[in-house]
Amino acid sequence: MRHVTRPTLGILGGMGPLATADFYRRLVERTPATSDQAHLPVLMWADPGVPDRTAALLGEGPSPVPALVEGARWLQRAGVSCIAVPCNTAHAYVEQLSRATGVEVLDMIRAALEAAARRTPGLERVGVLATRGTRLTGLYERAGARLGLDVVQVPDVVQDEYVDAAIRAVKGGADPAGPERWITAATESLRERGAQAVVAACTEIPLISSPASRVLPLVDSTDALAEAAVARLWRPVPSPARAVRTGERTG
Repeated sequence: MRHVTRPTLGILGGMGPLATADFYRRLVERTPATSDQAHLPVLMWADPGVPDRTAALLGEGPSPVPALVEGARWLQRAGVSCIAVPCNTAHAYVEQLSRATGVEVLDMIRAALEAAARRTPGLERVGVLATRGTRLTGLYERAGARLGLDVVQVPDVVQDEYVDAAIRAVKGGADPAGPERWITAATESLRERGAQAVVAACTEIPLISSPASRVLPLVDSTDALAEAAVARLWRPVPSPARAVRTGERTG
């Protein structure tokens, strides 16, 4: 039984497992806590069996919605304050999750574009490295239009040979050297199309994007989601020493 009364973050993960673990690490790193006790309470549902989101959006596989709703409802029953979904493509389904649970789902897409605008003064055109499923939904294009940003994508051949191949390689646990080169080449393609910055808009891409960040300023959508979660939920808590001095309960 839960005994935590502070605002709690729910993580709806498993898409993929390494990306979910990376998100939690980044959440901890970006929390301005000075003790273990000052970090955010987190509950995680990480189901790697969620059907492939891109395949579903392309009409090539089953819908992930039942599995996503199952996880979101588990988090709802556990009492989370809001839910973070560290998967860009799964954001095609967040409205369905919100309706099914009544729980706020943090907007990873908007958070990533706002982070790009903050970090790149005068930003007008932003490139996006994403799955084919995310591209198909137009999630970044619609969010960019609301923020006054022009969103550009790589050519289809670059998507197939470099971006999709790199994402598959990371999910498969391949040596990162090849995927790093492919994502760097894709970033160079975006620069040629006038992009002033690029969003790593698939949670596998930040794991192999270090060389690409030397081509264009690169915003990590995983980082952006972690920062949004901290901004939404984190508040300073009394240190143990202060609690003892003031007679507050510490546990």
